[in-house]
Amino acid sequence: MEAVFLENAGVWPLSFLEGEMAARRPEGDVGHGREAFAIAPETPADVPAREALLDRAMGPKRKRKSSEKLRRGRLPAEGLAFVARGPDGSLVGTVRLWDVRLGETDAPALLLGPLAVDPAMKGVGIGTALMRHAVGEAKRRGHGAILLVGDAPYYARFGFSAEKTGRLSMPGPYERERFLALELVGGALDRAHGVLKPARRNTRSEALARAA
Repeated sequence: MEAVFLENAGVWPLSFLEGEMAARRPEGDVGHGREAFAIAPETPADVPAREALLDRAMGPKRKRKSSEKLRRGRLPAEGLAFVARGPDGSLVGTVRLWDVRLGETDAPALLLGPLAVDPAMKGVGIGTALMRHAVGEAKRRGHGAILLVGDAPYYARFGFSAEKTGRLSMPGPYERERFLALELVGGALDRAHGVLKPARRNTRSEALARAA
């Protein structure tokens, strides 16, 4: 069975991360081989490898996306930047969430992205594990909603849809059917309307690279 190690949480069968009940494996048993990987908080030392992975997975045009206007020059939301590491410790996946404000209401929310997996490691559940871990941690920290721009059929498995984004918009060109949201607290997006805005969590010199 494919296994995923969540830092400080032991090993979980991937079936658990996909919504099925499964028993927890013993602490520290991370498995072996290509299918084992660890999920951990991102550190400043991860930045070069993360940026190289994003270039491989998404190409040079990734920084022209409308989402980038909400991320540029800012740090991810507190405690919501994660990486996946392969058996050799190399960085094979990344996901970050960002504080944003919901248009005219100015209510807080999160913007997720980019989510990326090393092309050489696709198909072993890294993207799924990163998403479930990120959403779970955002909920644990008390956030009300997560928005993203992405492939609707893929993100539907995590509960995202365009049902609550009709009165919201991104600050730049985007495909409306790909603008999705997940409420972590019921009704969090009921009154939301207008253009998403970045929340104030600007970088400082020692952390500048982390907002790239």
